[in-house]
Parts: sequence; structure tokens; C-alpha cells
Amino acid sequence: MAGIPGMKTGGGARPGNGGARPGAGRKKKDPVKIESIETTDPKRFLLEVMSSQTLDARLRIDAAKALLPYMYQRKGETGKKEEQQERSAKVSGRFAASLPPALKIIKND
Repeated sequence: MAGIPGMKTGGGARPGNGGARPGAGRKKKDPVKIESIETTDPKRFLLEVMSSQTLDARLRIDAAKALLPYMYQRKGETGKKEEQQERSAKVSGRFAASLPPALKIIKND
């Protein structure tokens, strides 16, 4: 059917081409069983998983990666203004502006 958009000329589906093949795709992993950790606190749970010597190293590394934002602050999370204020606070002890002189009111009786 030449001239009709979307239509191919000649043929059709070829046998053995396309579709799901047996054994194709990613292999399914066995589920990880963590029975010794009993807590409802997610941070404590990840700490226990990370420090467990019986679990797979990849699982422990993933737990450590998930804990990083809770343990350490990233350098880019503070804004430029806050960082500049922190730096100026360190230096300002020596070069800080002094207070203006106090005015004393003298009464003449």
C-alpha cells in the first residue's frame, strides 16, 4: 500500500524476530533477610545494617550511602551568603567596627 503513511510495503511479521526470549533480561536477586535488627528508627536501622558483619558488602555500602546526608553536610548545601557570613565572623574579631561613644547627659543645676 504505497502512499499511505504508516504502512510498510510488502512482508509483515517475520518469524523469530522480536518478542521476549527465554532467559533474557536481568537476573532476579534473592531477597535479603535481616532478622536481628528490631527498630522503628530508620537512621538506627541503617546504622545497624552498615555495621553488621554478616550482611553482603554491597548492602552495607548502600546503607552507608543512604546515611551520608544525615551524618555530614554537603559543601554545596549552605548558600554563598551564609558561607560568607561565617568567614567574616571569623575575621571580624580583629577588624570589627567598634561601638560608637556613649553620650553622657550632663545636667547643669
